[in-house]
Amino acid sequence: MNTHKKILVLHTGGTISMTADEGGNVRPNQDNPMNHVGIDLDNLELTVLDFLNIPSPHITVQHMLAIYQKIKETAGQFDGVVITHGTDTLEETAYFLDTMAVPEIPIVLTGAMRSSNELGSDGVYNYLSALRVASHDKAADKGVLVVMNDEIHAAKYVTKTHTTNVSTFQTPTHGPLGIIMKHEILFFKTAEPRVRFDLDQISGTIPIVKAYAGMGGEGIISFLGPHNVEGVVIEALGAGNMPPRASQEIADLMKQGVPVVLVSRCFNGIAEPVYAYEGGGVKLQEAGVMFVKELNAQKARLKLLIALNAGLKGQELIDYIQG
Repeated sequence: MNTHKKILVLHTGGTISMTADEGGNVRPNQDNPMNHVGIDLDNLELTVLDFLNIPSPHITVQHMLAIYQKIKETAGQFDGVVITHGTDTLEETAYFLDTMAVPEIPIVLTGAMRSSNELGSDGVYNYLSALRVASHDKAADKGVLVVMNDEIHAAKYVTKTHTTNVSTFQTPTHGPLGIIMKHEILFFKTAEPRVRFDLDQISGTIPIVKAYAGMGGEGIISFLGPHNVEGVVIEALGAGNMPPRASQEIADLMKQGVPVVLVSRCFNGIAEPVYAYEGGGVKLQEAGVMFVKELNAQKARLKLLIALNAGLKGQELIDYIQG
């Protein structure tokens, strides 16, 4: 941290703003406990807005768009942004913002796995860590960041891996961009350049369909079409393969003009067309399925939704989705 920094803080709810009752049930707190954190960081001027106060399973793409619009309209006024958010959909909001035309300043999302009055609460610590990163000069060119448990992760790759553990946020394959120490912040990786979009509105239905052994026949894919969805994300087997009958249903769906993107259901690795048997990735790609590199299904859904709302079609859509 160097000179005086102005930081915009947007609270959106989540466990970080909740308290537990005597029975251990965690609920939203109308008086956000993060507003009572004694800031001990020098040279920070905070502008704090209780922007939303909802659990993260209630977050929609409309909320994500509203957060983007708020950041966009304050461009030039702040040196960094911190967003507190529930952890269940935090990675999706982070990825959405990372795909928007946000200002070139540090934008950091953080949350908590334990509510403010639970033993070992991590909310205040993560909040202060996020403020440290948002005010750090080297954080500006790293894309949207997720800061939890002394680690700095790229929005594109990070995912929630454990239901309750404080180290839940991990980056498969790549690992974190950096770490937070007692007195310093160390970045040891850089983020790749992004294609960014400036959307005023967003809409569309894109379901995620997970593959399983024997899939096909009376399954969900056969019920989908251009009358009820704008696209589909397939969470395929292994390197990107499907059971034969499900593969045929996907081909039929695409013949109706519905774009289909594919990721792997595996936690690590990258989906790619390798196998040429019926239902294999090579056949799926030949049929027009778009393979998404290094995104999980929930982020691939946002990528396709954003691309369609930005008007991408044909080869331009393929190049973006598979790029």
